Amino acid sequence: MKTQGLGAWLPRRRLRNPDRVAVMFGENQHLTYAQLADGAERVSAVLAERGVGAGDRVAFLGENSPDFLLTMFGTVRLGAVFVPVNTRLAGPEIAHVLRDSGAVVLIHDPGFDARLDEAAAEGVTPTHVIRTGVSGRDGAPGLARAIETVTTIPASVSSDGDAPAAIVYTSGTTGRAKGAVLTHDNLTSVALNTIIDYDVMSTDVALMISPLFHVASLGMGALPILLKGGTLVLEKGFEAGRALDLIQRHRITMISGVPTTYQLMADHPAWADSDVTSLRTLTCGGSAVPERVLVAWEERGLSFSQGYGMTETSPGATSLSPDKTRLKQGSVGLPHFFTDIRITGEDGSVLPAGTTGEIEISGPNVFLGYHGLAEATATSRTADGWFRSGDLGYVDDDGYLYICGRSKDMIISGGENVYPAELETLISGIPGVTGAAVIGVPHERWGEVPIAIVTVADGAAVDTDAVRAHLEGRLARYKLPKRVEIVADLPRTASGKVIKDEVRARLGL
Repeated sequence: MKTQGLGAWLPRRRLRNPDRVAVMFGENQHLTYAQLADGAERVSAVLAERGVGAGDRVAFLGENSPDFLLTMFGTVRLGAVFVPVNTRLAGPEIAHVLRDSGAVVLIHDPGFDARLDEAAAEGVTPTHVIRTGVSGRDGAPGLARAIETVTTIPASVSSDGDAPAAIVYTSGTTGRAKGAVLTHDNLTSVALNTIIDYDVMSTDVALMISPLFHVASLGMGALPILLKGGTLVLEKGFEAGRALDLIQRHRITMISGVPTTYQLMADHPAWADSDVTSLRTLTCGGSAVPERVLVAWEERGLSFSQGYGMTETSPGATSLSPDKTRLKQGSVGLPHFFTDIRITGEDGSVLPAGTTGEIEISGPNVFLGYHGLAEATATSRTADGWFRSGDLGYVDDDGYLYICGRSKDMIISGGENVYPAELETLISGIPGVTGAAVIGVPHERWGEVPIAIVTVADGAAVDTDAVRAHLEGRLARYKLPKRVEIVADLPRTASGKVIKDEVRARLGL
Protein backbone atom coordinates (compact mmCIF):
# COMPACT_ATOMS: atom_id res chain seq x y z
CA MET A 1 0.00 0.00 0.00
CA LYS A 2 1.62 3.26 -1.15
CA THR A 3 0.86 6.00 1.39
CA GLN A 4 3.99 8.24 1.42
CA GLY A 5 4.33 7.48 5.11
CA LEU A 6 3.13 9.02 8.36
CA GLY A 7 4.73 12.34 7.47
CA ALA A 8 1.99 12.95 4.89
CA TRP A 9 -0.88 12.60 7.37
CA LEU A 10 -1.01 16.05 8.93
CA PRO A 11 -0.59 18.06 5.70
CA ARG A 12 -3.45 16.09 4.16
CA ARG A 13 -5.63 16.57 7.22
CA ARG A 14 -4.74 20.30 7.18
CA LEU A 15 -6.12 20.53 3.64
CA ARG A 16 -9.37 18.85 4.63
CA ASN A 17 -10.05 20.20 8.12
CA PRO A 18 -7.67 23.09 8.91
CA ASP A 19 -9.84 24.63 11.64
CA ARG A 20 -10.98 21.44 13.36
CA VAL A 21 -9.52 20.95 16.84
CA ALA A 22 -6.97 18.14 16.73
CA VAL A 23 -5.57 18.30 20.27
CA MET A 24 -6.73 19.66 23.63
CA PHE A 25 -4.18 19.87 26.42
CA GLY A 26 -4.35 21.30 29.91
CA GLU A 27 -6.96 23.90 30.68
CA ASN A 28 -6.69 26.13 27.64
CA GLN A 29 -4.33 24.80 24.95
CA HIS A 30 -6.14 23.79 21.76
CA LEU A 31 -4.38 22.98 18.49
CA THR A 32 -6.24 22.81 15.19
CA TYR A 33 -5.10 20.46 12.46
CA ALA A 34 -3.52 23.43 10.68
CA GLN A 35 -1.59 24.38 13.82
CA LEU A 36 -0.53 20.78 14.46
CA ALA A 37 0.72 20.38 10.88
CA ASP A 38 2.50 23.74 10.98
CA GLY A 39 4.11 22.89 14.31
CA ALA A 40 5.36 19.52 13.06
CA GLU A 41 6.93 21.24 10.06
CA ARG A 42 8.72 23.71 12.33
CA VAL A 43 10.00 20.89 14.55
CA SER A 44 11.30 19.16 11.42
CA ALA A 45 13.16 22.39 10.63
CA VAL A 46 14.72 22.43 14.12
CA LEU A 47 15.85 18.84 13.60
CA ALA A 48 17.14 19.47 10.08
CA GLU A 49 19.20 22.42 11.35
CA ARG A 50 20.91 19.90 13.63
CA GLY A 51 21.72 17.57 10.76
CA VAL A 52 18.87 15.07 11.13
CA GLY A 53 18.00 13.25 7.93
CA ALA A 54 16.46 10.03 6.67
CA GLY A 55 17.24 7.05 8.89
CA ASP A 56 18.52 9.07 11.86
CA ARG A 57 16.92 8.40 15.23
CA VAL A 58 15.24 11.10 17.31
CA ALA A 59 14.25 10.24 20.89
CA PHE A 60 11.55 11.88 23.01
CA LEU A 61 11.35 11.61 26.79
CA GLY A 62 8.32 13.31 28.25
CA GLU A 63 4.76 13.05 29.44
CA ASN A 64 1.73 13.22 27.15
CA SER A 65 1.68 16.65 25.50
CA PRO A 66 1.44 18.25 22.06
CA ASP A 67 5.27 18.24 22.04
CA PHE A 68 5.24 14.44 21.83
CA LEU A 69 3.10 14.51 18.68
CA LEU A 70 4.94 17.46 17.15
CA THR A 71 8.26 15.68 17.65
CA MET A 72 6.99 12.40 16.24
CA PHE A 73 5.46 13.91 13.11
CA GLY A 74 8.37 16.31 12.69
CA THR A 75 10.74 13.35 12.83
CA VAL A 76 8.97 11.07 10.35
CA ARG A 77 8.45 14.04 8.01
CA LEU A 78 12.24 13.95 7.44
CA GLY A 79 12.30 10.18 6.95
CA ALA A 80 13.94 9.89 10.36
CA VAL A 81 12.95 7.36 13.02
CA PHE A 82 11.07 8.29 16.20
CA VAL A 83 12.13 6.70 19.51
CA PRO A 84 9.62 7.27 22.35
CA VAL A 85 11.26 6.66 25.73
CA ASN A 86 9.37 5.21 28.67
CA THR A 87 9.15 7.93 31.32
CA ARG A 88 9.19 5.33 34.09
CA LEU A 89 12.71 4.16 33.30
CA ALA A 90 15.62 4.80 35.62
CA GLY A 91 18.70 6.65 34.38
CA PRO A 92 20.69 3.53 33.40
CA GLU A 93 17.65 2.14 31.54
CA ILE A 94 17.25 5.42 29.65
CA ALA A 95 20.94 5.17 28.80
CA HIS A 96 20.34 1.71 27.32
CA VAL A 97 17.54 2.97 25.06
CA LEU A 98 19.55 5.97 23.86
CA ARG A 99 22.68 3.89 23.29
CA ASP A 100 20.92 0.97 21.64
CA SER A 101 18.80 3.13 19.33
CA GLY A 102 21.69 5.39 18.36
CA ALA A 103 19.58 8.50 18.90
CA VAL A 104 21.34 11.62 17.60
CA VAL A 105 18.78 14.02 19.09
CA LEU A 106 16.90 13.81 22.37
CA ILE A 107 13.96 16.10 23.11
CA HIS A 108 12.86 15.93 26.73
CA ASP A 109 10.70 17.52 29.39
CA PRO A 110 12.62 19.51 32.07
CA GLY A 111 11.49 17.14 34.80
CA PHE A 112 13.85 14.46 33.50
CA ASP A 113 17.08 16.45 33.90
CA ALA A 114 18.25 14.39 36.88
CA ARG A 115 17.68 11.03 35.20
CA LEU A 116 19.42 12.25 32.07
CA ASP A 117 22.39 13.20 34.23
CA GLU A 118 22.39 9.58 35.41
CA ALA A 119 22.31 8.44 31.78
CA ALA A 120 25.20 10.77 31.00
CA ALA A 121 27.12 9.17 33.86
CA GLU A 122 26.75 5.92 31.92
CA GLY A 123 28.55 7.61 29.04
CA VAL A 124 25.43 8.24 26.95
CA THR A 125 24.49 11.70 25.71
CA PRO A 126 23.03 12.24 22.22
CA THR A 127 24.74 14.82 20.01
CA HIS A 128 21.87 17.26 20.48
CA VAL A 129 19.70 17.53 23.60
CA ILE A 130 16.72 19.91 23.55
CA ARG A 131 14.41 20.67 26.42
CA THR A 132 10.74 21.27 25.81
CA GLY A 133 9.50 24.71 26.82
CA VAL A 134 11.21 28.05 26.29
CA SER A 135 14.57 27.52 28.00
CA GLY A 136 17.08 24.72 27.78
CA ARG A 137 20.00 23.98 30.07
CA ASP A 138 22.98 26.33 30.23
CA GLY A 139 21.17 29.10 28.39
CA ALA A 140 20.36 27.07 25.29
CA PRO A 141 16.95 27.69 23.69
CA GLY A 142 14.17 25.26 24.49
CA LEU A 143 12.03 23.64 21.82
CA ALA A 144 9.34 26.34 22.02
CA ARG A 145 11.90 29.08 21.33
CA ALA A 146 13.76 27.05 18.71
CA ILE A 147 10.68 26.55 16.55
CA GLU A 148 10.00 30.29 16.60
CA THR A 149 13.39 31.08 15.06
CA VAL A 150 13.44 28.66 12.12
CA THR A 151 13.63 30.34 8.74
CA THR A 152 13.31 27.48 6.26
CA ILE A 153 10.92 24.53 6.31
CA PRO A 154 12.65 21.46 4.82
CA ALA A 155 10.98 19.43 2.12
CA SER A 156 8.95 16.47 3.31
CA VAL A 157 10.43 13.03 2.59
CA SER A 158 8.13 10.44 1.03
CA SER A 159 8.76 7.23 2.99
CA ASP A 160 8.23 3.73 1.66
CA GLY A 161 5.78 1.64 3.63
CA ASP A 162 8.48 -0.77 4.76
CA ALA A 163 10.80 2.00 5.98
CA PRO A 164 11.25 2.28 9.77
CA ALA A 165 9.03 4.93 11.36
CA ALA A 166 9.65 4.20 15.05
CA ILE A 167 11.68 2.06 17.41
CA VAL A 168 9.53 1.21 20.41
CA TYR A 169 11.25 -0.54 23.28
CA THR A 170 9.40 -3.52 24.65
CA SER A 171 8.03 -3.23 28.14
CA GLY A 172 8.76 -6.91 28.47
CA THR A 173 8.32 -8.88 31.68
CA THR A 174 11.82 -10.35 31.45
CA GLY A 175 15.23 -9.24 30.31
CA ARG A 176 16.57 -5.98 28.92
CA ALA A 177 14.20 -4.06 26.66
CA LYS A 178 14.53 -4.74 22.94
CA GLY A 179 13.78 -2.14 20.29
CA ALA A 180 10.91 -3.24 18.05
CA VAL A 181 11.26 -1.55 14.67
CA LEU A 182 7.82 -0.46 13.44
CA THR A 183 7.44 0.63 9.84
CA HIS A 184 5.17 3.25 8.31
CA ASP A 185 2.95 0.42 7.04
CA ASN A 186 2.88 -1.19 10.50
CA LEU A 187 1.56 1.96 12.16
CA THR A 188 -0.79 2.79 9.29
CA SER A 189 -2.20 -0.74 9.35
CA VAL A 190 -2.83 -0.80 13.10
CA ALA A 191 -4.55 2.58 12.82
CA LEU A 192 -6.77 1.26 10.02
CA ASN A 193 -7.51 -1.92 11.98
CA THR A 194 -8.57 0.23 14.93
CA ILE A 195 -10.74 2.51 12.80
CA ILE A 196 -12.52 -0.50 11.30
CA ASP A 197 -12.92 -2.70 14.37
CA TYR A 198 -13.70 0.07 16.87
CA ASP A 199 -15.79 2.18 14.47
CA VAL A 200 -13.68 5.31 14.94
CA MET A 201 -15.42 8.43 13.57
CA SER A 202 -14.28 11.96 12.77
CA THR A 203 -16.63 13.23 15.49
CA ASP A 204 -14.91 11.16 18.19
CA VAL A 205 -13.26 12.87 21.14
CA ALA A 206 -10.72 10.52 22.71
CA LEU A 207 -9.34 10.94 26.23
CA MET A 208 -5.69 9.89 26.26
CA ILE A 209 -4.80 8.95 29.83
CA SER A 210 -2.33 6.19 28.97
CA PRO A 211 1.22 7.30 28.13
CA LEU A 212 1.87 7.86 24.44
CA PHE A 213 5.28 6.19 24.72
CA HIS A 214 3.31 2.96 25.07
CA VAL A 215 2.51 1.61 21.62
CA ALA A 216 -1.13 0.83 22.44
CA SER A 217 -1.82 4.44 23.35
CA LEU A 218 0.02 5.65 20.26
CA GLY A 219 -0.90 3.05 17.63
CA MET A 220 -4.48 2.36 18.71
CA GLY A 221 -5.29 5.66 20.42
CA ALA A 222 -3.68 8.77 18.98
CA LEU A 223 -2.92 7.65 15.42
CA PRO A 224 -6.41 6.36 14.49
CA ILE A 225 -8.02 9.54 15.80
CA LEU A 226 -5.63 11.79 13.87
CA LEU A 227 -5.97 9.69 10.72
CA LYS A 228 -9.75 9.94 10.93
CA GLY A 229 -9.76 13.63 11.87
CA GLY A 230 -11.12 13.36 15.40
CA THR A 231 -9.99 15.16 18.56
CA LEU A 232 -7.48 14.06 21.20
CA VAL A 233 -7.69 15.21 24.81
CA LEU A 234 -4.19 14.67 26.19
CA GLU A 235 -3.55 14.11 29.88
CA LYS A 236 -0.09 13.85 31.45
CA GLY A 237 -1.30 11.12 33.76
CA PHE A 238 -4.34 9.41 35.18
CA GLU A 239 -6.36 10.53 38.19
CA ALA A 240 -9.82 8.99 38.42
CA GLY A 241 -11.70 12.07 39.57
CA ARG A 242 -10.16 14.30 36.92
CA ALA A 243 -10.85 11.70 34.22
CA LEU A 244 -14.53 11.65 35.19
CA ASP A 245 -14.59 15.46 35.09
CA LEU A 246 -12.99 15.55 31.63
CA ILE A 247 -15.47 12.99 30.30
CA GLN A 248 -18.31 15.33 31.24
CA ARG A 249 -16.61 18.59 30.30
CA HIS A 250 -15.44 17.56 26.81
CA ARG A 251 -18.18 15.00 26.08
CA ILE A 252 -15.57 12.29 25.64
CA THR A 253 -16.66 9.46 23.34
CA MET A 254 -13.64 7.14 23.58
CA ILE A 255 -11.35 6.11 26.39
CA SER A 256 -8.68 3.43 26.60
CA GLY A 257 -6.97 1.96 29.62
CA VAL A 258 -6.13 -1.10 31.67
CA PRO A 259 -8.60 -2.74 34.10
CA THR A 260 -7.27 -0.73 37.03
CA THR A 261 -8.15 2.49 35.18
CA TYR A 262 -11.80 1.57 34.98
CA GLN A 263 -11.86 0.11 38.48
CA LEU A 264 -10.52 3.34 40.00
CA MET A 265 -13.12 5.42 38.18
CA ALA A 266 -15.95 3.12 39.25
CA ASP A 267 -14.68 3.21 42.86
CA HIS A 268 -14.32 7.01 42.93
CA PRO A 269 -16.75 8.99 45.13
CA ALA A 270 -17.78 11.06 42.08
CA TRP A 271 -18.74 7.98 40.05
CA ALA A 272 -22.43 7.90 40.94
CA ASP A 273 -23.00 11.53 39.99
CA SER A 274 -20.76 11.62 36.90
CA ASP A 275 -22.36 11.94 33.48
CA VAL A 276 -20.73 9.33 31.24
CA THR A 277 -23.51 9.23 28.64
CA SER A 278 -21.24 10.65 25.93
CA LEU A 279 -19.02 7.56 26.04
CA ARG A 280 -19.54 4.96 23.35
CA THR A 281 -16.20 3.14 23.15
CA LEU A 282 -14.26 1.69 26.08
CA THR A 283 -11.16 -0.28 25.13
CA CYS A 284 -9.13 -2.30 27.58
CA GLY A 285 -5.96 -4.35 27.44
CA GLY A 286 -3.13 -5.59 29.62
CA SER A 287 -5.23 -8.22 31.42
CA ALA A 288 -8.79 -9.47 31.68
CA VAL A 289 -11.45 -7.11 33.08
CA PRO A 290 -12.66 -8.41 36.47
CA GLU A 291 -16.34 -9.29 36.75
CA ARG A 292 -17.15 -6.56 39.25
CA VAL A 293 -15.63 -3.91 36.96
CA LEU A 294 -17.66 -5.22 34.03
CA VAL A 295 -20.81 -4.99 36.13
CA ALA A 296 -20.08 -1.46 37.35
CA TRP A 297 -19.81 -0.13 33.80
CA GLU A 298 -22.65 -2.27 32.45
CA GLU A 299 -24.90 -0.68 35.06
CA ARG A 300 -24.13 2.60 33.31
CA GLY A 301 -25.04 1.09 29.93
CA LEU A 302 -21.46 0.53 28.74
CA SER A 303 -19.49 -2.54 27.71
CA PHE A 304 -15.82 -3.04 26.92
CA SER A 305 -13.92 -3.74 23.73
CA GLN A 306 -11.14 -5.99 24.92
CA GLY A 307 -8.16 -7.06 22.89
CA TYR A 308 -4.80 -8.74 22.69
CA GLY A 309 -1.51 -7.66 21.25
CA MET A 310 2.08 -6.67 21.93
CA THR A 311 4.68 -4.15 20.86
CA GLU A 312 5.75 -6.39 17.98
CA THR A 313 2.25 -6.24 16.44
CA SER A 314 2.04 -2.44 16.68
CA PRO A 315 0.28 -3.60 19.03
CA GLY A 316 -3.21 -4.80 18.07
CA ALA A 317 -3.71 -8.44 17.09
CA THR A 318 -7.31 -9.18 18.13
CA SER A 319 -10.38 -7.36 19.41
CA LEU A 320 -13.60 -8.42 21.11
CA SER A 321 -16.58 -6.25 20.29
CA PRO A 322 -18.70 -4.97 23.21
CA ASP A 323 -21.73 -7.01 22.15
CA LYS A 324 -19.66 -10.19 22.63
CA THR A 325 -18.32 -9.29 26.10
CA ARG A 326 -20.71 -11.68 27.83
CA LEU A 327 -21.32 -14.18 25.04
CA LYS A 328 -17.58 -14.76 24.65
CA GLN A 329 -16.51 -13.89 28.19
CA GLY A 330 -12.84 -14.63 28.72
CA SER A 331 -12.02 -14.25 25.04
CA VAL A 332 -9.84 -11.51 23.54
CA GLY A 333 -11.81 -11.66 20.33
CA LEU A 334 -11.25 -12.16 16.63
CA PRO A 335 -8.16 -11.15 14.65
CA HIS A 336 -8.18 -7.51 13.58
CA PHE A 337 -9.49 -6.91 10.07
CA PHE A 338 -6.10 -7.00 8.33
CA THR A 339 -4.50 -9.51 10.71
CA ASP A 340 -4.47 -13.31 11.01
CA ILE A 341 -3.76 -15.64 13.92
CA ARG A 342 -3.18 -19.36 14.20
CA ILE A 343 -2.38 -21.83 16.98
CA THR A 344 0.54 -24.19 16.56
CA GLY A 345 1.98 -27.15 18.40
CA GLU A 346 5.58 -27.75 19.43
CA ASP A 347 6.25 -29.35 16.04
CA GLY A 348 4.93 -26.29 14.20
CA SER A 349 1.72 -27.93 13.03
CA VAL A 350 -1.47 -25.86 13.02
CA LEU A 351 -3.77 -27.09 15.79
CA PRO A 352 -7.56 -27.49 15.61
CA ALA A 353 -10.07 -25.38 17.53
CA GLY A 354 -10.10 -26.02 21.26
CA THR A 355 -6.46 -27.15 21.43
CA THR A 356 -3.94 -25.05 23.34
CA GLY A 357 -0.72 -24.08 21.62
CA GLU A 358 1.44 -21.09 20.74
CA ILE A 359 -0.29 -18.05 19.25
CA GLU A 360 1.24 -16.94 15.96
CA ILE A 361 0.36 -13.71 14.16
CA SER A 362 0.62 -12.49 10.58
CA GLY A 363 -0.33 -9.22 8.93
CA PRO A 364 0.92 -5.79 7.83
CA ASN A 365 0.97 -4.69 11.48
CA VAL A 366 3.71 -7.20 12.42
CA PHE A 367 7.03 -5.47 13.10
CA LEU A 368 10.12 -5.44 10.91
CA GLY A 369 12.36 -6.91 13.60
CA TYR A 370 14.40 -6.10 16.70
CA HIS A 371 16.83 -3.23 16.26
CA GLY A 372 20.37 -4.57 15.99
CA LEU A 373 19.35 -8.09 17.03
CA ALA A 374 19.37 -10.28 13.94
CA GLU A 375 19.30 -13.56 15.87
CA ALA A 376 16.37 -12.52 18.08
CA THR A 377 14.53 -11.31 14.97
CA ALA A 378 15.11 -14.63 13.20
CA THR A 379 13.93 -16.73 16.13
CA SER A 380 10.79 -14.60 16.48
CA ARG A 381 9.56 -15.81 13.06
CA THR A 382 8.49 -19.17 11.73
CA ALA A 383 9.88 -20.52 8.47
CA ASP A 384 6.80 -19.22 6.65
CA GLY A 385 7.03 -15.75 8.20
CA TRP A 386 4.53 -15.79 11.09
CA PHE A 387 5.45 -14.00 14.33
CA ARG A 388 5.84 -16.30 17.31
CA SER A 389 4.22 -14.56 20.26
CA GLY A 390 5.45 -16.88 23.00
CA ASP A 391 1.90 -16.79 24.38
CA LEU A 392 -0.32 -19.83 24.80
CA GLY A 393 -3.94 -19.89 23.75
CA TYR A 394 -6.64 -21.56 21.74
CA VAL A 395 -9.44 -20.57 19.38
CA ASP A 396 -13.01 -21.77 19.72
CA ASP A 397 -15.16 -23.07 16.88
CA ASP A 398 -16.11 -19.49 15.96
CA GLY A 399 -12.49 -18.34 15.68
CA TYR A 400 -12.40 -16.39 18.96
CA LEU A 401 -9.05 -16.40 20.75
CA TYR A 402 -8.58 -17.27 24.42
CA ILE A 403 -5.28 -16.59 26.21
CA CYS A 404 -3.88 -19.19 28.57
CA GLY A 405 -0.65 -17.38 29.46
CA ARG A 406 3.00 -17.13 28.50
CA SER A 407 4.55 -20.44 27.52
CA LYS A 408 7.36 -19.83 30.01
CA ASP A 409 4.81 -19.01 32.74
CA MET A 410 2.93 -22.28 32.36
CA ILE A 411 3.02 -24.34 35.55
CA ILE A 412 3.32 -28.13 35.32
CA SER A 413 1.93 -29.62 38.52
CA GLY A 414 1.93 -33.38 38.80
CA GLY A 415 2.07 -33.63 35.02
CA GLU A 416 -0.94 -31.34 34.57
CA ASN A 417 -0.70 -27.94 32.87
CA VAL A 418 -1.83 -24.94 34.94
CA TYR A 419 -2.25 -21.65 33.08
CA PRO A 420 -1.80 -18.63 35.39
CA ALA A 421 -4.06 -16.36 33.32
CA GLU A 422 -7.04 -18.60 34.06
CA LEU A 423 -6.53 -18.31 37.81
CA GLU A 424 -5.70 -14.60 37.68
CA THR A 425 -8.97 -13.81 35.93
CA LEU A 426 -11.02 -15.65 38.54
CA ILE A 427 -9.08 -14.30 41.52
CA SER A 428 -9.46 -10.74 40.21
CA GLY A 429 -13.22 -11.21 40.47
CA ILE A 430 -13.11 -11.70 44.25
CA PRO A 431 -14.53 -8.66 46.10
CA GLY A 432 -11.68 -6.65 47.54
CA VAL A 433 -8.98 -7.98 45.22
CA THR A 434 -7.38 -5.19 43.20
CA GLY A 435 -4.67 -7.18 41.41
CA ALA A 436 -3.48 -10.76 41.05
CA ALA A 437 -0.49 -12.70 39.79
CA VAL A 438 -0.06 -16.47 39.84
CA ILE A 439 3.35 -18.09 39.67
CA GLY A 440 4.70 -21.60 40.09
CA VAL A 441 6.98 -22.61 42.95
CA PRO A 442 8.90 -25.87 43.40
CA HIS A 443 7.15 -28.68 45.25
CA GLU A 444 8.74 -31.92 46.43
CA ARG A 445 5.83 -34.13 45.38
CA TRP A 446 4.18 -32.32 42.46
CA GLY A 447 7.19 -30.66 40.87
CA GLU A 448 5.47 -27.27 40.86
CA VAL A 449 2.40 -25.81 42.49
CA PRO A 450 0.69 -22.46 41.92
CA ILE A 451 0.67 -19.66 44.45
CA ALA A 452 -1.20 -16.37 44.17
CA ILE A 453 0.17 -12.92 44.94
CA VAL A 454 -2.60 -10.36 45.31
CA THR A 455 -3.21 -6.74 46.19
CA VAL A 456 -6.37 -5.89 48.08
CA ALA A 457 -8.47 -2.85 48.94
CA ASP A 458 -8.29 -1.40 52.44
CA GLY A 459 -10.32 -3.47 54.87
CA ALA A 460 -10.82 -6.40 52.50
CA ALA A 461 -10.86 -9.84 54.14
CA VAL A 462 -8.83 -11.84 51.64
CA ASP A 463 -6.56 -14.74 52.55
CA THR A 464 -5.63 -18.21 51.30
CA ASP A 465 -8.84 -19.81 52.57
CA ALA A 466 -11.03 -17.10 51.00
CA VAL A 467 -9.33 -17.42 47.62
CA ARG A 468 -9.48 -21.22 47.60
CA ALA A 469 -13.14 -21.12 48.65
CA HIS A 470 -13.93 -18.78 45.77
CA LEU A 471 -12.17 -21.05 43.28
CA GLU A 472 -13.48 -24.33 44.67
CA GLY A 473 -15.79 -25.91 42.12
CA ARG A 474 -14.72 -23.49 39.41
CA LEU A 475 -11.36 -25.14 38.76
CA ALA A 476 -9.78 -28.56 39.12
CA ARG A 477 -8.29 -28.91 42.58
CA TYR A 478 -4.72 -29.23 41.27
CA LYS A 479 -5.08 -25.68 39.91
CA LEU A 480 -5.97 -24.11 43.25
CA PRO A 481 -3.19 -21.90 44.69
CA LYS A 482 -1.50 -23.56 47.63
CA ARG A 483 -1.06 -20.23 49.35
CA VAL A 484 -1.87 -16.56 48.89
CA GLU A 485 0.56 -13.71 49.55
CA ILE A 486 -0.90 -10.25 50.18
CA VAL A 487 1.40 -7.47 48.93
CA ALA A 488 1.17 -3.69 48.79
CA ASP A 489 1.63 -3.54 45.03
CA LEU A 490 2.49 -5.60 41.97
CA PRO A 491 5.31 -4.43 39.68
CA ARG A 492 3.92 -3.78 36.22
CA THR A 493 5.10 -2.82 32.76
CA ALA A 494 3.80 0.30 31.03
CA SER A 495 1.10 -1.85 29.42
CA GLY A 496 -0.16 -3.05 32.80
CA LYS A 497 1.31 -6.54 32.67
CA VAL A 498 2.73 -7.92 35.90
CA ILE A 499 6.52 -8.37 35.85
CA LYS A 500 6.62 -11.86 37.30
CA ASP A 501 10.39 -12.13 37.56
CA GLU A 502 10.31 -9.08 39.84
CA VAL A 503 7.46 -10.62 41.85
CA ARG A 504 9.58 -13.73 42.36
CA ALA A 505 12.60 -11.65 43.33
CA ARG A 506 10.62 -9.66 45.90
CA LEU A 507 9.41 -12.89 47.47
CA GLY A 508 12.86 -14.46 47.36
CA LEU A 509 11.72 -17.20 44.97
